[in-house]
Amino acid sequence: MSRPAIATERLFKSFRDSDGSELPILKGVDLEVETGEVVAVVGASGAGKSTLLHLLGGLDRPTDGEVYLAGQPLSRLTEQQLAEARNQRIGFVFQFHHLLREFSAFENIMMPLLIGDVDGAQAQARAEALLRAVGLERRGGHKPPQLSGGERQRVAVARALANEPLVLLADEPSGNLDHHTAEGLHDLFFRLRDEREFAIVLVTHNLEFAGRADRVLRLHDGTLHDVSDFMTEQETSSDAVR
Repeated sequence: MSRPAIATERLFKSFRDSDGSELPILKGVDLEVETGEVVAVVGASGAGKSTLLHLLGGLDRPTDGEVYLAGQPLSRLTEQQLAEARNQRIGFVFQFHHLLREFSAFENIMMPLLIGDVDGAQAQARAEALLRAVGLERRGGHKPPQLSGGERQRVAVARALANEPLVLLADEPSGNLDHHTAEGLHDLFFRLRDEREFAIVLVTHNLEFAGRADRVLRLHDGTLHDVSDFMTEQETSSDAVR
């Protein structure tokens, strides 16, 4: 039986408040995402959605619990091994593209390949293929300030996929785009998922975007709920109040 692309087991995360008290954010999150599956996570601002993505991507360590990447517990990896996993097996796309301004779109896409010691000719060929895949083959020589917001996010997607990751983590990737441009980016995510068969965990406030996912989960009070289950609970609570 194949293992999930990424999973968590009773994941907890707390932070210290300004007065030194413990502030729990995640309270035992269990999640499994299969290869090729898109899971959208929605919830109120401050619910911990970005915190969850940071833990899934190994950008932060949980207070308790475990994250598994293809069955491998991240807690057992050294910092060097964790950096390699982030470079080679996990792709990141954020609300702000985080492209290097002094490098062209083509060079930005090549960067994770070169960091991962991919042969120069192979890295160049893969970057060119990704530029075509995101529809920017004629814009590869342009630097981020010369690109539109939608183009910059497409480059960010291409860079995230440079090392053919197992999982793509996306945090409000279309949050700064107009409706038409956002729709084009959403289409790109699902087309690339279909072509390349990677898992996606997507955080978004855009319910239309979330609704295209295979599953929609709501992060509420530190735990994940299937949206239908959550709505049933809310309706039951409302009926009880009435």
